[in-house]
Amino acid sequence: MSPTVSTEPVRIVRHPGGVVELRLDDPGRGNALDLRTAEALRDKAADVAADPGGAVLLRSAGGSFCVGGDLRAFAGRGARTGAYVHAVASAAHAAIQALYDLPVPLVTAVRGAAAGGGIGLALVGDIVLAARSARFRLAYTAIGLTPDCGASWFLPRLVGPRRAADLILTNRVLTGDDAERWGLVSRCVDDGELDDAAHRAAADLAAGAGDALRAAKGLLRAGAGDDLRRHLGEEARSIAALADGPEAQDRMASFLTARGRPKAGDGRAADRESESVS
Repeated sequence: MSPTVSTEPVRIVRHPGGVVELRLDDPGRGNALDLRTAEALRDKAADVAADPGGAVLLRSAGGSFCVGGDLRAFAGRGARTGAYVHAVASAAHAAIQALYDLPVPLVTAVRGAAAGGGIGLALVGDIVLAARSARFRLAYTAIGLTPDCGASWFLPRLVGPRRAADLILTNRVLTGDDAERWGLVSRCVDDGELDDAAHRAAADLAAGAGDALRAAKGLLRAGAGDDLRRHLGEEARSIAALADGPEAQDRMASFLTARGRPKAGDGRAADRESESVS
């Protein structure tokens, strides 16, 4: 009998030594966020939060970290577009909040495309490692939408208001090296080293002084959790309202029919305005 192959878009892998891995596992779609994937992410993040071990590692299968929302799932819904986008954003936001509130350190590993909602998901980590192949792009305004998944909350705090505005308003692409220089990630490593470096970082944290690490993280997070929660609500309302409008719907439709656009799983997505935003 052949082994059963998981079809879940998000999985939990528990490693020896107290590392709990949350893995985006839909590489054929670039780990894009439709409602099924966003709800799976929400549920698995809650499971991790209930038993986080000594450290959590967030990473992805395939060539892209997360290309953001699945525009093919968004487009063509007419008056129901906003409700669908709000449902996707709300589920993803519950995951972001659960990961942000983890009492133990969270390491994220980013390779390939991190676009749209994939940006917020990457930045929720305490330690963020990026491969040199990584490409960070917001991409929302290109299709008439606003950021979600906490991107407009994390970015000003990490890179300052001027650079945050540049990234959000112009859809500038940052490489892994750029992201390190800008302070978007903790450090950049060669592509072949990313998985080992990320796991090693999580394992070292899991083996560390657990009480001190939890207390230190609590000090870093003090007072910010409720602010993020409110901001995520505003992001969900804004993106849903715009998704119902004719400009965003026209831009999404044009975007999907434009020639030469890569598919959702294509690692070039962040360089060429991926088929994703959420």
